[in-house]
Amino acid sequence: MDRDTLLLRALAQIVSDERLRARFLALTGLDPETLRARAGAPETLEAVGAFLAGHEPDLVAVATALGVEPSALCGPS
Repeated sequence: MDRDTLLLRALAQIVSDERLRARFLALTGLDPETLRARAGAPETLEAVGAFLAGHEPDLVAVATALGVEPSALCGPS
């Protein structure tokens, strides 16, 4: 699976969890409508990787939910 697809799946995990969604929106400054419109944009996907890299427990939780190694979500593109 390519990295963009993986980060898009990670974004889906983030927005499905109320706590993660609220934190992601607060840290990125995005609102729900803008996030929906820009979900697949490169800058949004990079924000997902940076968001997860910034808090290891969330990174591990999302990686586990997706069945991937944490480094796949926040490693180099």
